[in-house]
Amino acid sequence: MSKQAKEPSAQARANLITTLQARFEKNSKRHPSIEWKAVQERLEAASEKLWSLCEMERTGGEPDVVDIDTGTGEIIFYDCSPESPIGRRSCCFDPEALASRKENKPAFSAVGMASEMGVQILSEAEYRKLQTLGSFDQKTSSWVQTPDDIRKLGGALFCDRRYNHIFLYHNGAESYYAARGFRASLRI
Repeated sequence: MSKQAKEPSAQARANLITTLQARFEKNSKRHPSIEWKAVQERLEAASEKLWSLCEMERTGGEPDVVDIDTGTGEIIFYDCSPESPIGRRSCCFDPEALASRKENKPAFSAVGMASEMGVQILSEAEYRKLQTLGSFDQKTSSWVQTPDDIRKLGGALFCDRRYNHIFLYHNGAESYYAARGFRASLRI
């Protein structure tokens, strides 16, 4: 896809910024020490990343600010939808797993889609941090970054929240379920 195709229209950018600001203000407990003005300045200075945020929004992620990197000044967004983003469910873990399926292939893989969107799948640590900001994935689950040694053996990791606890599980990387998707992060 060409760079031009990955740039949202002026109207899409304006709509996204309006949506992000409303979500930012509604969920101020997620980012108590961050001012919207700083977020907006970063967004306006990094227009090439707005397409990725638009994709996070389009696929149901409800991205919101969760932190600021004090070393780089980057604003950190996570998907904050109550459940795993609906437009990113029913996927296996990565392109290799997708290619290995001979029957009943899902439409996409989590790692492949994240790459196309220009985002990163949450790590286990990021997933646990997200859960300190609210209760997420109480009915769904989300693939998380998987160490190479586990992936080389055919496995992949996912997390969810049940019984008011965060669980980390394993599954075959080629598996997929209607209620499992992935959550993403983006630094701007």
